Amino acid sequence: MWAHKGNVVAIGAFKDHVKLSFFKGALLDDPHGLFNAGLESKGSRAIDLREGDDIDETALKNLIRAAVAHNESGGRKK
Repeated sequence: MWAHKGNVVAIGAFKDHVKLSFFKGALLDDPHGLFNAGLESKGSRAIDLREGDDIDETALKNLIRAAVAHNESGGRKK
């Protein structure tokens, strides 16, 4: 788990995938459509990655930066 002024993202390893769970993902813009799990949750969102999946590294870095910025803002949506 990574945190900065609050929880940012946790990573879980499973038999068939790796899950990146963003604690306040529902409050983040996801212009590249990275979130593909936990979409029904009111607060969190997740990205499930399976072997062979392509990862848009720039988009993922931007999403993590947005989560950190959200925490730095005190949780206010911009």
